[in-house]
Amino acid sequence: MPVTRGFVGKRRGHERRLPPGQYDVGGSWPVLTAEATPRIAPDQWSLTVDGLVERPSTWSWDEIHRLPESTYFGDIHCVTTWSKFDVAFKGVSVDALLEAAGPMPEAAYVLAHSSTGYTTNLPMEDVVDGKAWVVWEYGGKPLPREHGGPVRLLVPHLYFWKSAKWVSRLELMAHDRPGFWEQNGYHDRGDPWLEQRYQGD
Repeated sequence: MPVTRGFVGKRRGHERRLPPGQYDVGGSWPVLTAEATPRIAPDQWSLTVDGLVERPSTWSWDEIHRLPESTYFGDIHCVTTWSKFDVAFKGVSVDALLEAAGPMPEAAYVLAHSSTGYTTNLPMEDVVDGKAWVVWEYGGKPLPREHGGPVRLLVPHLYFWKSAKWVSRLELMAHDRPGFWEQNGYHDRGDPWLEQRYQGD
């Protein structure tokens, strides 16, 4: 099972792994949502990859678990200024999902949809080449509902609002389309090392 370390190289002192304006949250991480927390049973969950793809694809809970598993171990950073070090998530790489669906050449952006109606936009280059996952385990246990369980998107090199909770669809697009927070003033990309918190940063 492949394991991808964070994009900070070797394990270093926390101060060198902390983006500007962030603090180490320690052993826990806050529960922050823009909508009510849903109850989604795994047997009622599915994920669709569609839009500009050759083969629109949908996976059930059992079907996505038959894909090759992948683990991320590294750090996560929230726009509300907390960071958490050495987290471990397990799921499947977005690369594997895109390989099955076959993105068209003009697909340049992804809009991640949650079952709640929440959306967030991402350039394709931020979800390919081992940079993004769809995950269902955290710390060796099922992903808690309040943190996006049964399944969330994980894009750890960007601020955590880009890692959509309760993800149900990845829509590939030729042109950028802002999601929920992006329409409300947040940055279109959200790189924590560049402090891209709000439009204009």
